[in-house]
Amino acid sequence: MALLSMNQLAGHLNTDIPSRKCSLGVFSSDHVLHCKPFHVRALQGPLRSLLNATTHTPLSVRADTPSVAVSNEVRSSLDIDWDNLGFGYHKTDFMYVSKCGSDGKWDEGELQPFGALQLSPSAGILNYGQGIFEGMKAYRTEDDRILLFRPEENALRMISGADRLCMPTVPVNMFIQAVKQTVLSNERWIPPSGKGSLYIRPLLIGSGAVLGLAPAPEYTFVIFVAPVGNYFKEGLAPIHLKVENTYHRAAPGGTGGVKTVGNYASVLKTQLSAKKSGFSDVLYLDAVESKYLEEVSSCNIFLVKGKKIATPHLKGTILPGITRKSIIELAQTLGYEVEERAVCVDELRDADEVFCTGTAVVISPVGSIMLHEDRLEYANEGLGKVSKELYSALTSIQMGQSADIMKWTVEI
Repeated sequence: MALLSMNQLAGHLNTDIPSRKCSLGVFSSDHVLHCKPFHVRALQGPLRSLLNATTHTPLSVRADTPSVAVSNEVRSSLDIDWDNLGFGYHKTDFMYVSKCGSDGKWDEGELQPFGALQLSPSAGILNYGQGIFEGMKAYRTEDDRILLFRPEENALRMISGADRLCMPTVPVNMFIQAVKQTVLSNERWIPPSGKGSLYIRPLLIGSGAVLGLAPAPEYTFVIFVAPVGNYFKEGLAPIHLKVENTYHRAAPGGTGGVKTVGNYASVLKTQLSAKKSGFSDVLYLDAVESKYLEEVSSCNIFLVKGKKIATPHLKGTILPGITRKSIIELAQTLGYEVEERAVCVDELRDADEVFCTGTAVVISPVGSIMLHEDRLEYANEGLGKVSKELYSALTSIQMGQSADIMKWTVEI
């Protein structure tokens, strides 16, 4: 097994990596990453030549290996405008890949240079949509620490989704350690504190070939990352929604409550139509009576009336958002009464505030909602007291700006 020093890894990244201080002390820039269960596959380019590698010369990296500091000069060498980052794709350095065969056992997993996956045209994900994913973020603090936000919740949600789609589950510890290693190997892509975050996308897909309708014989667990800014171009400024009266996002007994890939392709038509009409996104109603609020295309929704906050209850058609769960818990600690219940669409007319929550959007205040022919507008153009208070409380924890009294963050 080959061992790769930080200087060798830096050679692959075309940059120098200095020493850094960490909770384990100070280590030099030639500190070696070592031990199981992760490997880096040397597939191409400078990394392979440095190792004098064969097709599979692994670099083992330890899950608790301290991260490497990246100077401001190195970060600035990336062709990224941190002040205008937006939410989009960036090709980063490494991705994590692990496979599971018909025996139901995951291999050790490895870090690979970011690149294309090789799939059969008959792969389960391509033919029958057997795939789920997660969304999470890593934040760089003002004192240069790296924080994850409630990663165990993402791991548990992926387990629930895998069970629903007849896929092998990824153990919580394996999930979290793989996330940590993927973040550490792409540390230079984490935006400076206050400039954004590193979006983390774990994927679990049926990669094995199958023709008849059946679970795939092989599965692939992938994690890749990208630096991101605000999801909506408005940032924290209010967004504008349209209530959808024709199409529905999910139906009772379906997969609306798990993060399966098929849930999102079905909302593209209505979302694009709404954006062409000047709206930010679409608010969906239930598929039975078209009377009760469900969620926006990619985020949950909350209504505020006085000291009460209401959000649609989870009944199998609404994604159990981790930001949603966090806002409920935070709001209760701040003295608000939170109701998880059926929320009638007409309650939008009397709400003091409306806001959306999600990993990508964090908290987005709603300035107006088009309901039938009526445009409902909210005070202060939607940027209300409650949404601002909750946004500040949540993001200060996520970015390490205040004490984490909720015990939600995990430092890498």
